[in-house]
Amino acid sequence: MQPTPFSPSPFKWSQATRSLPLLAGLLFLLGCAPPPRVGPERPFSGERAFRLAAAQMALGPRVPGSEAHTQAGDLIASELAAAGWTVRFQPFEHNGVRLRNIRGSAGEGEPHILLGAHYDTRAVADQDPLEPSVPVPGANDGASGVAVLLELADALSAESLTCRIDLVFFDAEDGGDLPGWDWILGSTRYAEALEERPDAVVVVDMVGDRDLQLYLERSSDQALAAEIWAAAAELGARGFIPEPRYSVLDDHTPFLRLGLSAIVIIDFDYPYWHTTEDSLDKISADSLAQVGRTLQAWLAKQCP
Repeated sequence: MQPTPFSPSPFKWSQATRSLPLLAGLLFLLGCAPPPRVGPERPFSGERAFRLAAAQMALGPRVPGSEAHTQAGDLIASELAAAGWTVRFQPFEHNGVRLRNIRGSAGEGEPHILLGAHYDTRAVADQDPLEPSVPVPGANDGASGVAVLLELADALSAESLTCRIDLVFFDAEDGGDLPGWDWILGSTRYAEALEERPDAVVVVDMVGDRDLQLYLERSSDQALAAEIWAAAAELGARGFIPEPRYSVLDDHTPFLRLGLSAIVIIDFDYPYWHTTEDSLDKISADSLAQVGRTLQAWLAKQCP
């Protein structure tokens, strides 16, 4: 799959405020206190990450243009703001549908690290043998990566970071091969409008599978990947397998095209990909914890 090239265009970042809707019913599922939740760094919680995935799933499929899609973006922004991150939106349109990338930023100095995940879900389960025309629920393909980054935002101490970290939630990643749409729209737009070049870009996508198998993705920056897989090995995170397998077009691709050091952490052996079976029971807190704790350990070495 190859994305359609876009002509560069300017984007205005709009700042989110702490008065964003907190979606009280969903935050009740998370056991969240009112904002701000800012304090010392704590270990990444797989259980809380799982609840964050469940909160997204409670909205229904997050297909661009739907109410659930808008609510998912609001939930992300609320969680980031509550954890003390500066939140900004990058709005854009495609086929008359309003879309937005969401960025949470914290810390100053070097290195500048971008962690990314997409929050949209696919409009049709075209790999499903029985119901190929209904939306994908998106527990692993969408909710898992978002859950890892949101829990990481809460686990880190935003006020005491010694480097710059951006948590970017990309919109419209999963519309490829659908009429009028393409893959990785949000990350492509984000990369086109990039004003500061991050030193490393790490994308997490489909990282919650109960049978977690995270092989090295072939197009990724192998030196950066080796650092992260080494951090996983030190933790005993068995889901990280230091062998190359697939080459995948994903949200890391636009950054690679800019010559940046970028990788995607992805389990592409997930049997429920783009089917109606991509449901909450197919992911686990343990898998989310393996990924989140690995990233937390790697970040600790980058930002001592």
